[in-house]
Amino acid sequence: MSDTQAFVPTADLCDARGTQVHVLDAAWIDYGARRRVAGPAMTLTTDDDNTQVRALLEQPGEGRVLVVDNGASRRCAMVGGNLGLLAERNGWAGIVVNGMVRDSAELAAHQVVIKALGTCPRKSEKRGVGTPGATLFVAGVTIRPGDTIVADEDGVVVVPA
Repeated sequence: MSDTQAFVPTADLCDARGTQVHVLDAAWIDYGARRRVAGPAMTLTTDDDNTQVRALLEQPGEGRVLVVDNGASRRCAMVGGNLGLLAERNGWAGIVVNGMVRDSAELAAHQVVIKALGTCPRKSEKRGVGTPGATLFVAGVTIRPGDTIVADEDGVVVVPA
């Protein structure tokens, strides 16, 4: 979402669009410096391995929101301070992690929306595992690349493409 673009809060979006939008049923916690985002989804499914998270964040974000599905795992973090900085520098609007993050104090300084289920100090494995562009099923909602992710202090909503 650019600074000139009007942001529609998730509550207003749900009121206006009803069942045309889908609310991710999870207790999201804000970690980045920004709290509100609207942008096209880039999806990734993985298994306690953030190799592909880094590979995607190294690419130009172009205002997209990276949705990382780590199966709500609490075993390790998918995003930390270095990846938060990488996302900010490369123009990603946000990151939504169905799993954990770490370096929460560092993440709070980065000008990007970062939402996750919690924190874990353990780093992820580096096996090259992960499928970018996958159709995800996160917190009761199907998410496809190109769907619009809208997130704010009230939650995360998916608007199908």
